[in-house]
Amino acid sequence: MLNNSEEYNDPFLYDKENDSYNEDISFLLKWAAKKQGPIIDLACGTGRATIPLAKEGHQLIGVDIHPGMLNEAKKKASEQNLPIKWIEQDCTKFELDVKSGMIFTVGNSFQHFLTNEEQDGLLSSVHKHLEDEGIFIFGTRFPSTEELLQPISEEYWKSYIDSETRNKVDVYTISNYDSLNQIQRYETIRKYKNSNDDIVNEKRTNISLRYVFPKEMERMLSAHGFKVLHLYKDWNETPITNDSYQMIYVCQKI
Repeated sequence: MLNNSEEYNDPFLYDKENDSYNEDISFLLKWAAKKQGPIIDLACGTGRATIPLAKEGHQLIGVDIHPGMLNEAKKKASEQNLPIKWIEQDCTKFELDVKSGMIFTVGNSFQHFLTNEEQDGLLSSVHKHLEDEGIFIFGTRFPSTEELLQPISEEYWKSYIDSETRNKVDVYTISNYDSLNQIQRYETIRKYKNSNDDIVNEKRTNISLRYVFPKEMERMLSAHGFKVLHLYKDWNETPITNDSYQMIYVCQKI
């Protein structure tokens, strides 16, 4: 996955744009409260979800393939004196010396596993490291028509205020969906503005994301020894519908 990591080569920028997102934390804490022992966060990045769970007293292990993201996670956890174990490994074939009652991967990380082989490797590794009847939680974008058929021209996405400069950053995307491989290729364009609202810098990054349809996911999870306990459209436990933007899965090892 490191060849698909442009979005993560600047961990500081990643945190600026994503660290405030916390919609999944209370959901994860609810399930974590039912489990004893270590909880594993796969594709943990800079610890956006790992750290809040550790702050609530849970034992956390964060696994990620990207050393830069892990270094930032270690720094943040150290500043808060949190005893999180950070491990640099490929999530499709991670090897830990523990079993867990709960494993999760959030931030739509499931979409970074682009091939059938990578998806199989992830799910096999998760199953191997779960205790009997252990829980696996993950989210992925819903492959709706609106999501897949985005324009291939530059399209405005969002704006935010840079925490350092206090200036505005406008974010645009260009997308191209490869139907044969179910992969959306995104180019993200960040346009940095000064106090006069003039563009003074521009940064472009690329990422590819795999989309999985619900029935396909159901079959895949079953084949790897999982039972789907819950399927939601958001972290508020809203039932899935045709107009969903996300699929939130709670699975149990069988």
